[in-house]
Amino acid sequence: MTPLIITAALTGAETTREAQPALPITPDEIAEAAAECHASGASIVHVHARRPDGSSTQDPALYAEIIAKVRARCDIIVQLSTGGAVGMTAAERIAPVTLRPEMATLSMGSVNFGDDVFLNTPGDMRHFLAVMREHGVTPEFEIFDSGMLTTLNRWIKRGITPPSPCHVDLVLGVPGAMAGTAAALHFLLADLPPGATWTVAGIGAAQLTLGALAIPLGGHVRVGFEDNIFYARGELATSNAQLVARIARLAAEHQRPLATPDQARAILGITPA
Repeated sequence: MTPLIITAALTGAETTREAQPALPITPDEIAEAAAECHASGASIVHVHARRPDGSSTQDPALYAEIIAKVRARCDIIVQLSTGGAVGMTAAERIAPVTLRPEMATLSMGSVNFGDDVFLNTPGDMRHFLAVMREHGVTPEFEIFDSGMLTTLNRWIKRGITPPSPCHVDLVLGVPGAMAGTAAALHFLLADLPPGATWTVAGIGAAQLTLGALAIPLGGHVRVGFEDNIFYARGELATSNAQLVARIARLAAEHQRPLATPDQARAILGITPA
């Protein structure tokens, strides 16, 4: 079976230190969390930057500092967010891609996000993809509901994005989007682009359920404080690495090897800088 890629979504834009005291915020904290996750079996870290007060930012200078500090500690793939936080402009959100990270996310449509709306117009999506191409950045297409996957398939058919390699992240359980259930996952898998690789990111309690399901199905798994701050019901996780380590143990039970960063690069078609 293809080696399992574990992505650690370390911080996110919404999680607070009040809710999760172990949340990494500073560049040094994020880099240390990345190294811990790498040691526990992750081959990708998904990164959102925060200011010292904990607020979200897409400041390229801060992202550059984070990337440098992560790379000084380990060879893990750094995947930057272009989602940013609700309310940011498209120009703010795409700015860090000019740093030429190996990967960046590209959400394939708008979605209700709790009480807010995460807006992604077709024009902005095309612009984001063009900037990623210009800077040699591999996109991960973020799918929050089935219409977004339909859009991606349409883009591939029309040649807007090439058919291979194509990697999608199925984000399930966001209030306002598709449920974090096995039925929702199987529904989306039936409509994946031919040859696409996929990761599942379950929100909250769905993180463990869907992660465990993805392993025998041949998918990949995202865990971390951006999506879930608990290890068990009522028990806060002690670190992002603790969540990574659990998926690594489940993979071992299924006799599925973990991907090294270089193996993940080969699977995802990333050319090392």
